[in-house]
Amino acid sequence: MLLASLLLFGGQPGFKPWMLGPFTREERVNPVLKPNPAATFRNPVTSRSVAWEHDNVFNPAEVIKDGRLCLLFRAEDSSGTSIGAHTSRIGYADSADGLHFRVRSTPVLFPAKDAQREYDWPGGCEDPRVVRGPNGYVMTYTTWDKKTARLSVATSPDLLHWRKRGPAFAKVGGGKWLNLWSKSGSIVTRRHGDGLEATKIAGNYWMYFGDLNVSLATSLNLVDWTPVTDAGGAIKPVLSPRPGRFDSALCEGGPPAVLTRRGIVLLYNGSNAVANGDPALATGVYSAGQALFKADHPDQLQDRTDTPFLRPERPYEVTGQYRSGTVFIEGLAWFHRHWVLAYGAADSTVALAKTK
Repeated sequence: MLLASLLLFGGQPGFKPWMLGPFTREERVNPVLKPNPAATFRNPVTSRSVAWEHDNVFNPAEVIKDGRLCLLFRAEDSSGTSIGAHTSRIGYADSADGLHFRVRSTPVLFPAKDAQREYDWPGGCEDPRVVRGPNGYVMTYTTWDKKTARLSVATSPDLLHWRKRGPAFAKVGGGKWLNLWSKSGSIVTRRHGDGLEATKIAGNYWMYFGDLNVSLATSLNLVDWTPVTDAGGAIKPVLSPRPGRFDSALCEGGPPAVLTRRGIVLLYNGSNAVANGDPALATGVYSAGQALFKADHPDQLQDRTDTPFLRPERPYEVTGQYRSGTVFIEGLAWFHRHWVLAYGAADSTVALAKTK
């Protein structure tokens, strides 16, 4: 285990010059967020009080605002007994030191009696990623009606008050992509000061998305997105599972991608397959990898990691709702001159890792 940690987290074989990191866990405080059965709010759909973060808090977005590290996390109530069976809402927490967080008592994005109810009820609002846009903040998240997962968009001036903008692919192609199973929108950004700002390449914003293969979409306004397709009109994968590797079952975008001087770095989640997976990992384990795409051609893969740079090892990463083990990365921020990575641990808590 020690040797594996050295190889994965030190400047040793397995770490490539284009990668972000190496990352080490914040062992002093992990997990930084846990479920809070005492937190309640009035559910606007049912008009009843609900313990909105009763069972699990996990899969956080991350952004810097007013010098504070802010997490927008997924919280599950006690309405379900299995993965995907609860109702999810998105909460807010922030920290001055990046270690100790104050949590807002009520969620900031949730199912309501609004135009998006048909898409986000009863499953809820899940798995946010947040970037700065030219007119405020943009969140990609999953709306879950317990039938179809739809990648959706919300915008905000302050991270607390969000306007739901609907499914990301609803308005393109005459609505033919509205019911596309879609998740995990990682918008391409550039680090500007202490923030990750959405950046255009060749006149478009770009977003990696998908939870089996990773594909691409483009937008002019960060709200309405068009999938990139091949000559036959099929959505084009740009990152796919590999037999024998940690990502043999699926690849799924992580935090917002970052345009660097070496190219576009996409941190992503990989799941290990039951058959033909990585023999060093248990089946079903979610670990984290990195991929490098060409800066001026976001669809052209240049390199990717063969081994995960973060894998489930700590007790809080292998116990809880997802007992096979998961470190599911969704948040990335530049804070106090370090990269800080926020991730869901075992689909139950929130943990952090950072660069030195």
